Amino acid sequence: MKLLRTTALTSLVAAVAFGAASVAGAANYAEKRADKMTMDIVDTAVAAGSFNTLVTAVKAAGLVDTLKSDGPFTVFAPTDEAFAKIPADKLQALLNDKEALTKVLTYHVVPGKVMATDVINMDSAQTVQGQRIKISTVDGVNVDNAKVTMTDIETSNGVIHVIDAVILPN
Repeated sequence: MKLLRTTALTSLVAAVAFGAASVAGAANYAEKRADKMTMDIVDTAVAAGSFNTLVTAVKAAGLVDTLKSDGPFTVFAPTDEAFAKIPADKLQALLNDKEALTKVLTYHVVPGKVMATDVINMDSAQTVQGQRIKISTVDGVNVDNAKVTMTDIETSNGVIHVIDAVILPN
């Protein structure tokens, strides 16, 4: 009888502890999700940790305040691996040329919040830079010469779609 009570008590304590952990886990998840929705494009890129070169470029071009403003913006964001495809000397030269860098970065931005479901129905989009990017859905989703590897990262002022290459205006 004593063993039965001890087992029942242990099970009850475990169930209560598990339930409390589940509730705490759900609360933490909800809190983290709410934090992400209050972060703007720049803060989201910084927090992701895979857009360090992009963030450095945005700072060098003086575009931080713009990408932290109300927007909304759609950013086709190249990862650090995408920037690594550019020879180091050419990347450094681009980072040192504010005018050229601004043209390249604003070519990655489309005004408005364009979600993946919207992109599927488009063959091009007007960029903030002024030129149009080509959009293809033949083999996955491609923007110019870059493959979209992740979509619909929502931020407080728009959306980020991750791409595997840096796209360049004409």
